[in-house]
Amino acid sequence: MNKLLTGLLGLALAVASCSAPAAPPAAATASPATAVPTAPPAPTATAVPPTATSAPTATAAPTASPTPAAIADVIEYEMRGSFDFFWEQANQDTASPGFGLIRDRYPGSEGIASLAAVGFGLTAYVIGVEKGYVDRAAAYARVDGTLDTLLAMDRVEGFYYHFVDMTTGKRAWGSEVSSIDTGLLLMGVLCAGQYFGGEAARKAQSLYAAVNWPWFLDAERQMFYMAYRPERGKGFEGHWDFYAEQLLLYVLAAGSPTYPVDDVPYYTFIRHEARLPDGQPFIHSWFNSIFTYQYSHAWIDFRGRTDRKGVNWFDNSVAASLAHIDYATRMDRKYETLGPLAWGLSASDGPDGYNGRYGAPPSGYDNTQHFIDDTIPPSGAIGSIIFVPDQAQAAMLNYFTLEPLKGRYGFQDAYNLSEDWFASDVIGIDKGITLLMLANYQSGLVHSLMLTSAPILAGLERLQITPAE
Repeated sequence: MNKLLTGLLGLALAVASCSAPAAPPAAATASPATAVPTAPPAPTATAVPPTATSAPTATAAPTASPTPAAIADVIEYEMRGSFDFFWEQANQDTASPGFGLIRDRYPGSEGIASLAAVGFGLTAYVIGVEKGYVDRAAAYARVDGTLDTLLAMDRVEGFYYHFVDMTTGKRAWGSEVSSIDTGLLLMGVLCAGQYFGGEAARKAQSLYAAVNWPWFLDAERQMFYMAYRPERGKGFEGHWDFYAEQLLLYVLAAGSPTYPVDDVPYYTFIRHEARLPDGQPFIHSWFNSIFTYQYSHAWIDFRGRTDRKGVNWFDNSVAASLAHIDYATRMDRKYETLGPLAWGLSASDGPDGYNGRYGAPPSGYDNTQHFIDDTIPPSGAIGSIIFVPDQAQAAMLNYFTLEPLKGRYGFQDAYNLSEDWFASDVIGIDKGITLLMLANYQSGLVHSLMLTSAPILAGLERLQITPAE
């Protein structure tokens, strides 16, 4: 990472932050979601050494712009671009059975929608109204029609297939019925229903109430399954047995008015702690992809809340983000991309295609589960802006200097300077996490809205995730 670039961007951030919005106050995937393999019994937590410990030194990097961009402008660039993706890359044919379904990615995988992208998109429309990107009436019409589409689509016990045909709404690619993608969809459904009210709220509650959460639960292990394929014997695959992005599943299931699940699964999954040298220990995910510390937090503000075991998931995400920054900084000498201004290893496209194993130490139980090839997705750092705002903004300023990384819908999915590679696609879930987290950073919009949602409040209470007294 070029030292001159680091200095210039640091100066730009210091100047621009004078007018940047303050962090909000305390609470008022083809791109599949990560599939975490079933893990063996947990060993004793250990400190994980990084691959290298050399202090960062200069490597080849793009020359900084003569006049660094203002961070407020970079934030607006990414927010508007991300919103435009969800607005423009949805099925807009009101006569179509797939009206409102949103592409998994663009320009790749034409005609394929992901239900997780729809969940992010429904929330994006709320943000778009508040930001003035779209008229409220137009956004409501899009939301209302999308909810009608979802109500008419094929479901299994209320759960949706991961990928569907955008035109017909039917299952695509033989994809699985997905617990996490349904969860991400429902967060968007509830958010839009809470914001628009009326018929949208009624339809949102109908979709939520139809989900049979106990059906997707392994009653013996008290863990949610990841997937269900009706043509494969018993049909269920994988377990949410390790910490990952699935926190929202427990909240949704616990808050259900029709098919509730108690707090046992939430307190059953493995909470394995590890740390980098001199870093804070934190509960990490299997691949330690940074998105796993972000997705549930995009809708639910865990700040100031602890569960009955004393875990504060917001603080855990802060520690995980700092560990990613520390690791990337230590790797500055080894790689051309990674450094203090390019961090946040996460599932994304790469030079050899999509890779769900992109991550950093600590991973698994033996620190061998993650994969690194110097690919960085901008969404990794941007999605942590509510956890480490200064470092996230510094990374955004760096990304903005890379012209091949900028496109029609904000930042492209990822880049790798060692391979001189820049992604050609954007991915819906990556656009979603940047837009939602930037909105939460600016005003707490999504967080404050969801903390007025009865199901979310009921779920948090049942799980005993309560505000500190």
